[in-house]
Amino acid sequence: MYVKDGVSTLHRVLLSPPDFLEAAPINEIAVKWQDTSLDKKLMAEEFKSVVDAYHKAGVETEFLESDKKRPNSVFARDFGGCVREGYILGRFRLDMRRKEHDDYKKKMESMGIPCIAEVKDGIFEGGDFVFLRENLIALGMADRTNAKGAEEVKQALEKYGYEVISVPLKREYLHMDMCFNLVDENLAVTYYDGLPDDFKKLLAKLDIDIIDVPEEAIYLHGCNLEALGDHRVLSLARNHEVNEALLRHGMDVIELPVTEILKAGGGPHCMTFPLERG
Repeated sequence: MYVKDGVSTLHRVLLSPPDFLEAAPINEIAVKWQDTSLDKKLMAEEFKSVVDAYHKAGVETEFLESDKKRPNSVFARDFGGCVREGYILGRFRLDMRRKEHDDYKKKMESMGIPCIAEVKDGIFEGGDFVFLRENLIALGMADRTNAKGAEEVKQALEKYGYEVISVPLKREYLHMDMCFNLVDENLAVTYYDGLPDDFKKLLAKLDIDIIDVPEEAIYLHGCNLEALGDHRVLSLARNHEVNEALLRHGMDVIELPVTEILKAGGGPHCMTFPLERG
């Protein structure tokens, strides 16, 4: 088994260093920093803090080496999604990220993790891949996953017993993990008013409690958290209100001193591709 769901105990992840990362104007956050050179030394320190946090939490880390021809590969989440049987290889919308497709595919092959499906006609990025339950997956459709890509994922996973639902979102939210994340079995952090009514009804049916954040928190990575299992979650040190709410819900919050990497448009969840969870 590779990945059972989105919130059980995380055992192994795939990461990539931000050595060549810049704030390319490809999302609402990075546009604000496009004329700024990101501090490479600071980003290296921040990346180390993420790796150290995983090791302290007992999570094994694998790495795809950095490459100047794929500067955004630090956001490892986006090349696909992982389930019990193996992984789904996505298809990037932007040309500047296409090399990640091939290099992550080779990395997964080198680790012996099978590719059980590949999106070839539509667009699908892993930031839109969200487990709600062990056999229930939500696919966000904002800026980087389209209806054709979502349908390809749905058809590929149905034969393994998964139900896959599509969740239309505002284009500016980029990926679903920027505006919604399940952090424990029955707890999610989200901008609630930004979710479609049908999805809200499903969350209520599943008895998922909501930590609601304002819309501007999306662009500050207030929702971009990584569940570690056992009521533990990685968050940003600057997410004061969210972290306090998580603590009130009984979560163990591990705060990360990450600010510079965020300027390119991704946070802890974006940086993490889960390889083993369960």
